[in-house]
Amino acid sequence: MSLNGLTVVEFAGLAPAPFAGLLLAHHGASVIRIDRPSLPSSDVLCANKRSIALDLKNPAGLAVARRLVSRSDVLIDPFRPGIMEKMGLGPEVFHESDGRTGLNNRLVYARVAGFPPEGPHKSMAGHEINYLALSGVLSMLPGTPEKPSFPLNLLADFAGGGLLCATGILLALFERGKSGRGQVVDVNMVSGTRYVSSFPLLHVMSMSPLLSGPRGTNPLDGGAPFYDVYTCSDGKWMSVGCLEPQFFATFLDTFNMALQKNGVRPGWIPTHKAQSCKEDWPKLRSYLEDGFKTQPRDYWAGLFHGLDACTVPVLSPEEAAQLDPSGSVQPAPHPHLSRTPPLPQDRSNQITILQPGTHTQEILIEFGLSFEDIKQLASDGVFSEETRYKITSKYKL
Repeated sequence: MSLNGLTVVEFAGLAPAPFAGLLLAHHGASVIRIDRPSLPSSDVLCANKRSIALDLKNPAGLAVARRLVSRSDVLIDPFRPGIMEKMGLGPEVFHESDGRTGLNNRLVYARVAGFPPEGPHKSMAGHEINYLALSGVLSMLPGTPEKPSFPLNLLADFAGGGLLCATGILLALFERGKSGRGQVVDVNMVSGTRYVSSFPLLHVMSMSPLLSGPRGTNPLDGGAPFYDVYTCSDGKWMSVGCLEPQFFATFLDTFNMALQKNGVRPGWIPTHKAQSCKEDWPKLRSYLEDGFKTQPRDYWAGLFHGLDACTVPVLSPEEAAQLDPSGSVQPAPHPHLSRTPPLPQDRSNQITILQPGTHTQEILIEFGLSFEDIKQLASDGVFSEETRYKITSKYKL
């Protein structure tokens, strides 16, 4: 695997930072998640990771965290700006600063924040919908005439946050191979969302006809009837995305013939010219809405299967999992590399949660702590009660 031998310390968080760690773990990195003692976890992005639970308010626990990071390649910081510095784990501790030698000058220190560090919102709390709002992208997304909608928490948290964080880590590791030095990778989800949305944003700013009209009137924002989702007779949906004229022609000819074959006689039947005639778009949309409602989804899916009509069924998560190459409900790592593929996926179809502190003892031993050291940390209250009980029972403290 591509990242074998790489050690990553990921401080427990939600969404973007765990996803960045997951990408590295899938490709062989040893990812250690530092959890807080006695706090349960709801993080499902934990495949191939291990957990150590430490009380970072305890000086002994903080010293252990410093030791782990000082011997690792990557740190992933999921907190709001300034939190790691307050804990005594900021980048200045590990990198050369003011003439002082850092604890780990090779460390790639990756941070995922919500807002740009130089902006007026830098210290505010926020979530996906807020980052989308400030990025300019939310104002462009489909929805109702009254307001735009938002794509779960995919665009800011995972594309503009976690994915770009992992990309930044890999870039910094590549550069470290030449310079021998680590650096700070700063990701904020407002800027990240803007970057992954470069295509629509640049089209809007250049007044391109593709996206220059009001929201809901353009080909990609729900304005075009040949790029939309339609409800079928069973309440399920079909997606239509035939933007190119040749694909639209194939779609429309097939659709028209199906309606005729099934005895549907609409008052108006569109031709290929309807695609380029915006005045016909409202009629075309009504025609497609009514037509799709005459048959169930799987009828339409079978009809368009194998055709260059850019028309496929909208699958449920359970249906889509059956098509996943891994055969698991867990999405397969992607992209796939031919010589150094990612770790094989768990095919048990079970979604697991990594319990905080599961690997505390083995991680401490790996990082050179003796049994006596571990017993002393347990006595000092660094671990959760459960972990302390296991250690004291094992070592008869």
